[in-house]
Amino acid sequence: MAGARGGDRSGAETIGRRVHRLRAERGLTQREVAEPSYTAAYISTVEAGKVRPSEKALRHIAERLGITYEEVVSGRPARLATELRVRLTDALRVLTTEDPAAAVPLYEALVGEAGEYALVPELAAALVGLGQCDLEIGALENARGHFERAETVLVQAGAPLPQRVPAVRGRALTHLLAGELRYACYLLEQALDELNSVGLHDPEALVLLYTAVIAPYMDLGAYARAAQAAEFALTLAPEVSDPALVARLHRGVARTLLAEGRAAEADASLVKAAEAYQQLQIRAELAHCHWMRGYVLAQEGDLEQAEAALRMARDILISRRRASLYAHQVGVELADVLHRQGKDDEAERLLNGLLGGLSSAHSAVHEAGAHRLLGLIAERRHDDDEARHRYTTAMDLLEPTGAAGDLADVCRLLGDLLRRTGSVEAALDTYRVGLGHRAAPGTTTLGPGPAKPF
Repeated sequence: MAGARGGDRSGAETIGRRVHRLRAERGLTQREVAEPSYTAAYISTVEAGKVRPSEKALRHIAERLGITYEEVVSGRPARLATELRVRLTDALRVLTTEDPAAAVPLYEALVGEAGEYALVPELAAALVGLGQCDLEIGALENARGHFERAETVLVQAGAPLPQRVPAVRGRALTHLLAGELRYACYLLEQALDELNSVGLHDPEALVLLYTAVIAPYMDLGAYARAAQAAEFALTLAPEVSDPALVARLHRGVARTLLAEGRAAEADASLVKAAEAYQQLQIRAELAHCHWMRGYVLAQEGDLEQAEAALRMARDILISRRRASLYAHQVGVELADVLHRQGKDDEAERLLNGLLGGLSSAHSAVHEAGAHRLLGLIAERRHDDDEARHRYTTAMDLLEPTGAAGDLADVCRLLGDLLRRTGSVEAALDTYRVGLGHRAAPGTTTLGPGPAKPF
């Protein structure tokens, strides 16, 4: 609709009506607008839409009306684009430092105004902002709709791929959080290949894509690819001027470094990310740094420090009323640390509370993780029927996601339980399922990896 309205503005009739309205608002006669270069009769024909004035005539009319040439041609108030960009920055600050819900009306107003005047870059940025707000609260379908509309607007305007990357990345994240790991990889890899193959060297766009693809690679068990994406991103980091982007990079690669056995480097990356975000005062992103730091510490066996880091991450997310979906995901990892410390009662209470906020439509991998942990707790209490139910539920959740490593682990746990309780044939079948998902991680489910950046 906005595009059609923007196109109508270029017509002689539209310009004529606009000149008439502006003249009437100022209480000027046609003669006063016309003189000294034109006649009142000429202004009359312009207002009637019978003639499209030349640029020279329009500049004269704009001067007599006391407005800019752009405003008389497009109807767009002077400095509107600049004002919208300032408001976009304000909305982004609210999104990143306060409650995402408070940013929604700001972005909605921007979508309306930018759409009315066909300001494509500003409209796309506002739509991406709305998508990010919905991502924070777990409204994945709404988020995907905003990202898709932003992409469509930019494609129709002929915008180059680097400008479309935030929308592409956002859409991929909605599929990732919905458990559609392979499709998330496909979207990100497709954009990376296009950027690299045609020589569109845009460091910030490439870093956004490489860091985004790390998570689905890890969940798919494609650790080599995740490490390669992290390496490419780190290579590009010195070319990126946005400190927030660099901070997200360090946070994103930490898990990959750990998978490569480089725990000290992973911890160093997380420290750098935390320092950068503290300078920027983006508390929600700081929460993600504490989250990943807790993950690293847990893998190193420092469970007490891991618990403290994960609690801090969760407290930040909850207290700031941000990213409820992420808060639930942190809670699952915190419950794992509690279970490993023997605090099963607390872990069970936490997990049962979290299952009300997790769903296969939002985060199947983490919902499955919660059932897996409840299965382990049940086994420790010798409640084999409950454990079997939890493991089976986890397998059902993981099967469509492609999370090979997680699925294989649950198959192992269920197989061990079945074997121990005398169901040998069922145990063998379960082990076979798990082995099928451990074959050549990252090579049987994905196509060629993304190319190295130029």
